[in-house]
Amino acid sequence: MAVQEISAIYLQQQLVDSAGEYFLLDVREPFEYDIAKLEASFLIPMNQIADRLAELPQDKKIVVICHHGVRSGQVAYFLDQQGIACFNLTGGIDAWARSCDEQMALY
Repeated sequence: MAVQEISAIYLQQQLVDSAGEYFLLDVREPFEYDIAKLEASFLIPMNQIADRLAELPQDKKIVVICHHGVRSGQVAYFLDQQGIACFNLTGGIDAWARSCDEQMALY
């Protein structure tokens, strides 16, 4: 099954309408997360995902986030293979900063 993509604009609207339904999983490194992050996102670096699957909620829509959407796409594919439904944030935090939050740092 192909990984489902979600755009920054669509996610922003979903977070306004029904924030409680989403779990924002940031898979970047801590230094990247310190530069720019979505409020209420949860950091689990990509290389720790396999060991920390139990921390992912079963009752929320998981959105996987990285810098440009490549690492998050790989993690989303891995999660899908584990039977965990999720979305990949198309364009990553960079797309969010450019289209949803002009105050967010770019890097």
